[in-house]
Amino acid sequence: MQSTGSNNTFRSGMELFQRAKVVRLRSHHDKYLLADEDEESVTQDRNGSSKNAKWTVELIPEFDNLLRLKSCYGKYLTASNQPLLLGVTGRKVVQSVPRRLDSSVEWEPLRDGAQVKLKTRYGNFLRANGGLPPWRNSVTHDIPHRSATQDWILWDVDVLEIHVQSPAPPPIPHSDSLDFDSSTPSAVSIKSTTFSRQESTDSNVGSPPKLEGRTIYYHVAEDNGDVDDENVQGYSLIFKGYGVEQLTRKFEEETGLEGVIVCTRSPLNGKLYPLRLQLPPNNVTMQVVLVLPSSKVAKDFEEQGLL
Repeated sequence: MQSTGSNNTFRSGMELFQRAKVVRLRSHHDKYLLADEDEESVTQDRNGSSKNAKWTVELIPEFDNLLRLKSCYGKYLTASNQPLLLGVTGRKVVQSVPRRLDSSVEWEPLRDGAQVKLKTRYGNFLRANGGLPPWRNSVTHDIPHRSATQDWILWDVDVLEIHVQSPAPPPIPHSDSLDFDSSTPSAVSIKSTTFSRQESTDSNVGSPPKLEGRTIYYHVAEDNGDVDDENVQGYSLIFKGYGVEQLTRKFEEETGLEGVIVCTRSPLNGKLYPLRLQLPPNNVTMQVVLVLPSSKVAKDFEEQGLL
């Protein structure tokens, strides 16, 4: 068999998939990789019992370290060239059926302890994003540069069905009938303890704690600074504190973006201006706009001496 020439063969995770017929992939956020019902998008969700969380494994005979993953809609997990958001390095991971099965649907599993990383042929990794919308629950392929997001490319592999070899073992129930409780013998998990973590998380349903701090609504500006706040619903977070630098760090930690600029709109002319120093007192509700550091409007701020 051929190889892609990777130097990571000693860390190969292919043994986790050699006999696997159907798997689930669970992210660092304890959410499962899901094929969305639009048959194009890929997302994350805590409902691992859905058929959308099941991926059929296809080994590639020409290579001993690559595989394909097919969704319940018969489409392949694909590393596309579409950006998730303007100015963000991560590219969308989608479901597709290319005319010719090429490298965009090929993934190399690399072991990292009991977990696995899935690498594209061009060095990016399958990444489960956390933080605030629109990044929350999105799935991209990227190379994480911040230490806070290094774990976002780690996945647990749950083998739901295996390829039966002779002598044939007792028949395995169809995956649609599997109970995804940790007591189910048919669901073989690399880290079975995460089932109890998921159950305890999902069962902790009660009245939410009272939130302290201010509510901050925000939109993400386009490259030229335009904000479609009439047709696009904004997002919000609860923030404790009064410093703009602290708020900026909060957005960076929650979204995984670096250098984001927190702006406010002038009531006089509607133009965007970076926030300075302190936030308004008394935890009043605010509306802000996030500007990406690589955008045209950010360069305009620099030319005007606003940064």
